[in-house]
Amino acid sequence: MAASCARTLGKVGLSFLESPAARRSGAFSYLLRNVGAHGSRRAYGTGGAEFRSKLLSGVRQGGGRVLGCAFLLGGGLGLYQTVKLSVQQHLAEEERKAPGGGLKLTLYQYKTCPFCSKVRAFLDYHGLPYEIVEVNPVMRKEIKWSTYRKVPILMVDGEVQLNDSSVIISSLKTYLVNKKKSMSDILRCYPEMKSVNDRGKEVIEYNNKYWLMLSEGETVAVYPQKEMQKEEMKWRQWADDWLVHLISPNVYRTTNEALASFNYIVREGKFGTFEGFFAKYVGAAAMFVISKRLKSRHNLQDDVREDLYKAVNDWVAAIGKNRKFMGGDQPNLADLSVFGVLRVMEGLQAFDDMMANTKVKYWYRRMERATLNHEGLNAEPYKH
Repeated sequence: MAASCARTLGKVGLSFLESPAARRSGAFSYLLRNVGAHGSRRAYGTGGAEFRSKLLSGVRQGGGRVLGCAFLLGGGLGLYQTVKLSVQQHLAEEERKAPGGGLKLTLYQYKTCPFCSKVRAFLDYHGLPYEIVEVNPVMRKEIKWSTYRKVPILMVDGEVQLNDSSVIISSLKTYLVNKKKSMSDILRCYPEMKSVNDRGKEVIEYNNKYWLMLSEGETVAVYPQKEMQKEEMKWRQWADDWLVHLISPNVYRTTNEALASFNYIVREGKFGTFEGFFAKYVGAAAMFVISKRLKSRHNLQDDVREDLYKAVNDWVAAIGKNRKFMGGDQPNLADLSVFGVLRVMEGLQAFDDMMANTKVKYWYRRMERATLNHEGLNAEPYKH
């Protein structure tokens, strides 16, 4: 409507300027000269009696041209305001349509950490824009502001802090399904619990971290069949409690593999020159020893590759031959978690052996494409 009014004002202005009376008069140039001479008095054109009398005189002498210019000016301003309003409305609409509802996300991570990789897989698949802060694993200065000293940490809008990869994923998924809930309200559904583990170390756990906080109708939209929700939760927990513990023993299985792994970690991580050298050689030796302890702690076979192969083949068997993903035609949260964990081995001997000696290859490549192409942007059933 504003655009229509602006066009009308413009047409009226042109008709005035094209009239014979307006063409005969030189009032408009006179008016501009007077405005230039007196413009320094007031910003809004109230420059005193002398200026007003000259302005009125100019209008009387060439009223047609002055009125025409006024209408043109009004039409121009109207069009400007219309375009400005249209752009603002368009940007606001795009922000509403944007994944995550315009949330500003900052991920504090170690690139080679499987838990951080899980979060990135989720964010990438859903096309959620995020910034990365790579944390120095030695000094951890980047997260000195946080009482929680592990990664990943996800900051939402610079105010809400999400800890623990599974809590981060469940919270964000809940928000994507129901944007009426604030992230602060959602986070209250995942209370922090402190306890002491079997080695006497204090640990932090989170209740409900594999649950999405949805209404009954939303749950049916996300999980059309009841067993889908239980299956997803089961395998998400399996990725955290079992699969992730197979990574270190496999990538540090031999001294050569340990050295290659730390070379990759130093190259991709945030280390100073001395820290990088120390991590590469001393860290590799230390992790080779630690991997043997992990092997004993988790009751792994002498050849830890066999445990990795079995775990991956169990996962593929659970998906079955009739589904592309555990989520069906689209990855679910279990798919994203398992993919995120396995992805950290890329470029290492353990990854190449896994791809060559298990049935995971085709599922893994489908997951690569899904995350790279942000296929989750339009895939959610609750968007249709």
